Amino acid sequence: MTVNLRSLLLGAAVPMALLLGYSFRPTPAAEAFTYRQFSTIESVVPGGMGRSRVIISDQGDQEVGKDLLNFYSMVGINFKNIANNDRIIVETINQYVSEGWELHTVNTGVQSPNGDKGGNGIFITRYLFRKPL
Repeated sequence: MTVNLRSLLLGAAVPMALLLGYSFRPTPAAEAFTYRQFSTIESVVPGGMGRSRVIISDQGDQEVGKDLLNFYSMVGINFKNIANNDRIIVETINQYVSEGWELHTVNTGVQSPNGDKGGNGIFITRYLFRKPL
């Protein structure tokens, strides 16, 4: 069996060219974004004594707030207040999306000054948006 030097070189050159072509491709540049965030703080203080708000940082880092209603009234949990808060939050999200912002991440947390004893506290949710530069 005779090995043709030309076909041997050609057979080795093709995989080598593919490997070198793949290895030296430029790395794509990461897309740059600008970010904007708003937070909701919703009180779970019994009797409606807490304060609930939407806190927005605008482009000038100024705090812009919208009032939310407390989860509890004097008679217990108030589902109308929760529905009202949900409406305000969704309206805020829809406003940002209509301005070209993408909802990137949502983080939630609970803070109770009484530890695990409950009774008082807040729910906080942070909504992080981004938009390509």
